[in-house]
Amino acid sequence: MDVTQRESLLLAPFAMFSAKSAGRRYPEPEHPYRGPYQRDRDRILHSAAFRRLSGKMQVFTGDMGDYHRTRLTHTMEVASVARTMARVLRLNEDLVESLALLHDIGHPPFGHAGEDALAECLREEGGFSHNQFALTLVEELEVRYPEFPGLNLSQEILDGQLTRTDKTASAGWQPLLEVQLVDLADSIAYDAHDIDDAMVLGLVHADDLLHVPLASRALHRVHQRLGDIPEPRQALVRELIDIQVGAVLEKCSLELEEGGWASADEAHSSGYRLELPEEIAAEKRLLEKFLYTVVYRHEDLLRVRGQAQHQLAEMFQLLVSQPDQLSRQYQTRVDAVGLPRAVADYLGGMTDRYCYQRYSELTAGKNQDI
Repeated sequence: MDVTQRESLLLAPFAMFSAKSAGRRYPEPEHPYRGPYQRDRDRILHSAAFRRLSGKMQVFTGDMGDYHRTRLTHTMEVASVARTMARVLRLNEDLVESLALLHDIGHPPFGHAGEDALAECLREEGGFSHNQFALTLVEELEVRYPEFPGLNLSQEILDGQLTRTDKTASAGWQPLLEVQLVDLADSIAYDAHDIDDAMVLGLVHADDLLHVPLASRALHRVHQRLGDIPEPRQALVRELIDIQVGAVLEKCSLELEEGGWASADEAHSSGYRLELPEEIAAEKRLLEKFLYTVVYRHEDLLRVRGQAQHQLAEMFQLLVSQPDQLSRQYQTRVDAVGLPRAVADYLGGMTDRYCYQRYSELTAGKNQDI
């Protein structure tokens, strides 16, 4: 059974079918047994930028321990949640998985702190966005094929990532359902897992969550099922995810059936949005407010963020003044995008550890071309 036959049996009419893909910028022959989105998944998975996610912290940096999530583990968790929901809703799992694996590939070192620092460095050059940088990586900077630059991904993958650079949908239009689903999975995963990491680090305790409605709801389910266990953290995280995933599936399964859309185009032109039920969505907003206040603004985290931002800004200035310190690929890139952008692209691709290493070399006055 080929991909087209399999999808015709498994997918809903409103899913994005591989046979309807707009194709690739550089045409390629079809693969004998892999569909286009399967190939996209594998290209992302085998890219250098994807491997470097293992060395980029999600929220907490390495000097706060090594249990907490990296961008890579977060990405795999998002892909897992997204695939689960896609299967129930009969959306294209291969497309969903590819989008999920790609969604954070453009994060610079030190997470959002690093992104903010590079955005400030490029304030006069249009700023820096990890979502946009992901497209730069897969369309220009990855060097894997002699026939074309980048990974030559399917247009639906590129368009899906492009919508992340501007969350404002046009009136009467929404992204493909698969794109929307990955955004939901991302939000569900990072809230739950940031709670997990914060509890491990001692920044949050179970008692702190009793007045946070969604977390309190999850804790109540834990106690109903397991009793008064001494360490509810892991069960709490599972319940936080399960409550939200279950709510999405219950609400959206019915809405998609009632929509009656005969194609992916009809569905995303209708303006329909995959969303949590409002009650759960309101509780989720309160959970995120709690995370912002208690975790993301914690003095220890702010201190580390400040140090990382200062380091990146200093590296940026040093490299702009000494472009010969860039790798050859980025020295060549200066002619195409200008020196400031080339420097930011160079820094944006670094892991946390390599950024520390390169900072030490630059500030020690070493003249090493890598």
